[in-house]
Amino acid sequence: MTKIKDSIVWITGASSGIGEALAIELSENGAKVILSARREEELEKVRSQCKGTGHMILPLDVTNVETLQPAFDKVLNEYGSLDILINNAGVTQRSLAAETDLSATRKIMEVNFFSAVALTRIVLPYFIERNAGHIVATSSVTGKYGTPYRSTYAASKHALHGYFDSLRAENSKHGINVTLVCPGFIKTPITLKAVTADGSPLGTLEPGNLHGIPADKCARKIVRSLKKNKREVYIAGLKESSGLVLKRLWPGMMAKVLEKIDVT
Repeated sequence: MTKIKDSIVWITGASSGIGEALAIELSENGAKVILSARREEELEKVRSQCKGTGHMILPLDVTNVETLQPAFDKVLNEYGSLDILINNAGVTQRSLAAETDLSATRKIMEVNFFSAVALTRIVLPYFIERNAGHIVATSSVTGKYGTPYRSTYAASKHALHGYFDSLRAENSKHGINVTLVCPGFIKTPITLKAVTADGSPLGTLEPGNLHGIPADKCARKIVRSLKKNKREVYIAGLKESSGLVLKRLWPGMMAKVLEKIDVT
């Protein structure tokens, strides 16, 4: 069991959406949270909603790898320890594979995959030395099956599963837990900044997210899963959950469904 009360938890992508909801939920469970994202003013708003005191704002662009080690040093200087790292920063995508610029593809991979790997590699030696720690990566049900208009997004989430499954296998002997979180449609503003074919933001909210699972409900389920040291947790509606079952049991049927499905 992972202890949440009195733990030190570092969350990237903490300025909105799932990251914001997680910060609030973890603080209500007695954790001290370190909030990282690029927008300091938004992080201040999140901190003001967190229960208790001692929460830290640590503005950070996770794709700027040169800043990650100094950021971790600030965490250790402030708290003397770190118990849980939540790699939550991410962007989604809305463009056809044939039309997506390579620069847009690289942008998605940098945010969703390489930044999580880079920050994990900095924290991992510390966890190994302590013989304890919990690493979390926010994936997606799209990390299990790719859907139209999300080719690189799906690739980045599939990559997270491969990397963090291997990381878990290598480091369980060091007392390190690894959890992959796989949300479906969650009610967040994520599609406003969805990457389009030329790399520009979509700028609109889509029905799937507008009517998705509330972010606070998603956060509660994630925290419960962390307490139980779950390897993977799925938080999805009926449509996305059905896709997981079809992909596992009837992949041919799933392929045909994906050719016709409305994924907005």
